[in-house]
Amino acid sequence: MLGHFSEKPKQMGTSICVKISNQPSYEKLLVCIITIHMVNLSSFDLNLLRVLDALLQEHSTVRAGKRLGLSQPAVSAALGRLRAALGDELFFRRGQGLQATQYALSLETRLRDTLNQIEALIQGPVGFDPIALDTGFRVSGSDFFAELLMPKLAERLQVEAPFMRVHLVDLVPDSYIDTLDRYEIDLALIPMMDLPDWVESQPVFRSSFSVIARTKHPRLMRAGILPGDIVPIDLFCDLGHVLFSPEGNSRAMGDHALAQVGRERRVVMTMPVFSGVYRAVAGSDLMALLPSALAKRVAPAVGLDIYRPPMSVPTAQILMVWHRRFSVSPAHVWLRQKVAELLAPLDEVN
Repeated sequence: MLGHFSEKPKQMGTSICVKISNQPSYEKLLVCIITIHMVNLSSFDLNLLRVLDALLQEHSTVRAGKRLGLSQPAVSAALGRLRAALGDELFFRRGQGLQATQYALSLETRLRDTLNQIEALIQGPVGFDPIALDTGFRVSGSDFFAELLMPKLAERLQVEAPFMRVHLVDLVPDSYIDTLDRYEIDLALIPMMDLPDWVESQPVFRSSFSVIARTKHPRLMRAGILPGDIVPIDLFCDLGHVLFSPEGNSRAMGDHALAQVGRERRVVMTMPVFSGVYRAVAGSDLMALLPSALAKRVAPAVGLDIYRPPMSVPTAQILMVWHRRFSVSPAHVWLRQKVAELLAPLDEVN
């Protein structure tokens, strides 16, 4: 016998929680057996599942109605039918919005996955037409992509998918995985890192790093260092640096590269966006390491010269990542292909 009930089952809403006590060498386990109300599908309106999905995303009958093209009273009526069919309150009023019950939250991921599969089944790759696609996507990435992706993507969308809306939102490195899981973003563009198994990825380009300093920087001119030259390591470490770091960290790839040769630079300022980095450098005697493609793009406009670093800085592999729930969605696949095509020319092959 694997174990015995240490106490009577406790009925808890739609769940039965049973505590199991195994043999002395095992720890006690708490097993929650979820009971599901059996719904007669012949009488259940499957369109109600779209309403439930919209409510789980919007937490408002008004916003859910706008998402679905329904009136607020129609959404409220549908919610009433869902409550009766599923035997749970599903949502309750909290402040100006609705808060989901634990049971409703337990349905969220499986419901969205199911609806995505149905959408892919109905549309299919043959019937997909981006020219008529009226939907929005949220892409998470640094302002690097505001300069080097979004203008070209806007041009492409205007011709091939004029009704599609793409929102570039701030990259938050410590929580982008959570935002993928909570449907807040559809794609993220990030440096290579370990990913959970429910996140899928595609390498899109590799980027080297260049040194930037304001045009006719006095210390570099006195040292006879011309644009395109290697900055001597003593001068590189002596000058103050601006560092790109959304989290405010004072060390990055360049510092690890310097540590390999026993040196250290002076980071005197951090910026959460690349535009802050290169504008601070253009207006001072500070310098910075910047992705080479971005440095080449902005240098003439803001008054920067570009140099080579004195140490070997590894190239950064940039990934496009997304939740696997979207892997076969025709619209998502189409957007990923366009993003990959537009970023491919940035790839710097060693």
